[in-house]
Amino acid sequence: MALASVAETETMLRARLIPIEAYRAHLDKDEFVSDWLTVDQEMIDRFAAATHDHQFIHVDPVRAREESPYGGTIAHGFLTLSLLSTLAYDALPGVIGTKMGVNYGFDKVRFLNPVRVGTRVRGRFRMIGLNERAVTLQTSWDAAVEIEGGVKPALSAQWITVAVLEPPAQ
Repeated sequence: MALASVAETETMLRARLIPIEAYRAHLDKDEFVSDWLTVDQEMIDRFAAATHDHQFIHVDPVRAREESPYGGTIAHGFLTLSLLSTLAYDALPGVIGTKMGVNYGFDKVRFLNPVRVGTRVRGRFRMIGLNERAVTLQTSWDAAVEIEGGVKPALSAQWITVAVLEPPAQ
């Protein structure tokens, strides 16, 4: 499921486009679940390099095993949060006529459980709000990042996204 390019991402998104009427029908009903994604040390190290967050519990496996309560390295909370995008690409429908999608924000984010290196996570999403405008759709999602075999999710959030649509035909 790891997407490596704009072309791969756009191909995946195009395959999930549906008419607006079908999109509306998911409000407060269906749950969407992504495939599993492995969080490995390389992913954690790349995130640490990008964010300049090199805390030992993330990037030093030996020290994390010896000094942390987790028995090894764990993913950054913000890495877990940022994985919502790729997990959503795999699970969520989009609307035909969408030019692009953007993050609008979060009403609530909770980091409930650490993601240990080498574990698999997946996204679980349910549409809880939809605000339609002339050329945008603002959608609110109950979102969770689940840990394979875990009782509690790694993360729970209310995520707001905006799809920018093609203008209506004149």
